[in-house]
Amino acid sequence: MIVKVLTRNFDKPDSHTLAVYEAGGGYRTLRKVLESWTPEQVVEEVKASNLRGRGGAGFPTAIKWGFVPKDSPKPKYICVNADEGEPGTFKDRHIMEQDPHLMVEGTILSAYAIGVQTAYIYIRGEFVLAGERTEAAIAEAYAKGYLGENILGSSYSLDIHVHYGAGSYICGEETALIESIEGKKGWPRVKPPFPAVEGLFGCPTVVNNVETLANVPLILDKGAAWFAGLGTEKSGGTKLFTISGHVNRPGLYELPMGTPLLEMIEEQAGGVTGGKKIKAVIPGGASCPVLAAHELDIKMDFNTLMAAGSMLGSGGVIVLAEGTSMLAALLNLERFFAHESCGQCTPCREGTRWIVQILERIERGEGTAGDPDTLIDIAEHMAGRTVCPLGEAAAGPVKSFVKKFRDEFLPGPGPDAGPSGTEHHPQVAGQDG
Repeated sequence: MIVKVLTRNFDKPDSHTLAVYEAGGGYRTLRKVLESWTPEQVVEEVKASNLRGRGGAGFPTAIKWGFVPKDSPKPKYICVNADEGEPGTFKDRHIMEQDPHLMVEGTILSAYAIGVQTAYIYIRGEFVLAGERTEAAIAEAYAKGYLGENILGSSYSLDIHVHYGAGSYICGEETALIESIEGKKGWPRVKPPFPAVEGLFGCPTVVNNVETLANVPLILDKGAAWFAGLGTEKSGGTKLFTISGHVNRPGLYELPMGTPLLEMIEEQAGGVTGGKKIKAVIPGGASCPVLAAHELDIKMDFNTLMAAGSMLGSGGVIVLAEGTSMLAALLNLERFFAHESCGQCTPCREGTRWIVQILERIERGEGTAGDPDTLIDIAEHMAGRTVCPLGEAAAGPVKSFVKKFRDEFLPGPGPDAGPSGTEHHPQVAGQDG
């Protein structure tokens, strides 16, 4: 069942403008909060809503805010992660293009809750239209008194700056994002210290995803109980799912958290192209372990997918139809991870390239009987041994693809492969969705 919550303005003409946003009640919540709510009340309401981070990890948003020390003499910052580089994911870009004021109001309210007076929106450089509309929305907000000194006559002030990245997937990791804003190479930092204590410019910092913050005005307007009731017991609200691959209607769909995966594919995405059966599904973006056909009777929420050995991630559902070469699909993904590895950590830098070399050798028909075990061994020695999660992200698909479709990684083409073992390539979205 499609629900119009975050996407309620998307179909309106000029939905990205302040006039349309205000006509739909935009910034009404900001005025209410600044007039009668304390920052602590905002945090408690968001906590009660069961809002969890929409960037991939699914960590409870209000708890993350609570890690910021209240007694720190340093300024505090909030960074909006609008980098969105996960293959198969294209939701945040749509928010910035279609309803940027929702993100801006969410940023202001979240900054107020944390005690922040300067915020940064870190946008992937390829998102030209999203960047233009975000900057225009910020300018409109300043002109109307929603940003700047003494917002709406209150004692609260906030400035928002836009910072463009250069298209590096690794800068979607929060500490690499911080390094990039500071003008440095986007290398992830060793943690601890965590950003909440020592982040941007050495000060307490919270990094939240675009979709996460876009939910905050809705929660504070309609109430935590309303938002929590839209989802599951431990995952409140709706979720923006981006469905791609071998489906008849690929696109962006807003659905309640906990919607069955098969319902999403059949009812929203129109089923598999060519009337074929589903062979496998990547449920939450390229870094999530794949689900085989017999595992698809599952609800799409953080806890359920984790229990099934995969992840909801960013909600990027990639459908692979029968006839797809799983070798070709995995090679496609691993080439991406090898290219995007920043090179800081040896297990990731060397492991991703080694995996690609083995997969390419198998593709050429030069595989050996020991290759599947070697691939799994490399992946297991990458996971958990790197500064940031990219090593884990690259390892997860390898382990799941090889274990569940082992025959396709043995010498000779797999049972569903084309004549060369590489004929059927899945339509996996690129970095910019």
